[in-house]
Amino acid sequence: MTNTKNMAVVLLSGGLDSMVAAASAREAGFGLLALSVDYNQRHRVELDAAARIAQSLGAVRHVVLPLDLSAFGGSALTADIDVPKDGVGPGIPITYVPARNTIFLSLALGWAEAMGGHDLFIGVNALDYSGYPDCRPEFIASFEAMAALATRDGVEGRGFTVHAPLQHMTKADIVREAARLGLDAGLSWSCYDPTPQGEHCGLCDSCRLRQRGFDEAGIADPTRYATRA
Repeated sequence: MTNTKNMAVVLLSGGLDSMVAAASAREAGFGLLALSVDYNQRHRVELDAAARIAQSLGAVRHVVLPLDLSAFGGSALTADIDVPKDGVGPGIPITYVPARNTIFLSLALGWAEAMGGHDLFIGVNALDYSGYPDCRPEFIASFEAMAALATRDGVEGRGFTVHAPLQHMTKADIVREAARLGLDAGLSWSCYDPTPQGEHCGLCDSCRLRQRGFDEAGIADPTRYATRA
């Protein structure tokens, strides 16, 4: 059995943020247990990116867990709803997937406890976060407190730490951090609405934030966009 004493479960979507969070965990000395969720998302191509990233970072194990959230719908990523292309606006966008980070962190928590680990990594950030409520520091702190109450290890005094190393970074900060860590950002995937040719659409919220991050960081963007915002 793999020694999990210094392992961390990392939520690895395939996006740039999750890639940098995973690399941060590795830099901190953790072995990586990478967890990706196949929730029948519109942009399932990100799972291919997650596999590439997990391999490039030397993950001890990469689990792709099927969990079909399209059965619930309620989001442009899991239902037949158009992905907005008119820019990042105020409020919570239709690309928000109901309770997604709560669900995903719960799965990560279950795997961590089963493997004897107590560290979870997630690539949320509260500055360039498109208005998602489950990217806020308050949510991360509350989940960590809940984990101490909801698990055997927590009740027995072995709590869990939810690491959100990108929490207070802008997208430009994240791009710079990827460069500092020596990552190939071209392995990652951000677009919510990929083209049939396998390009980033260039106009969805996630593409716009990605473009802006590279532009503001002054770092060449390796992404293939169908168009640029």
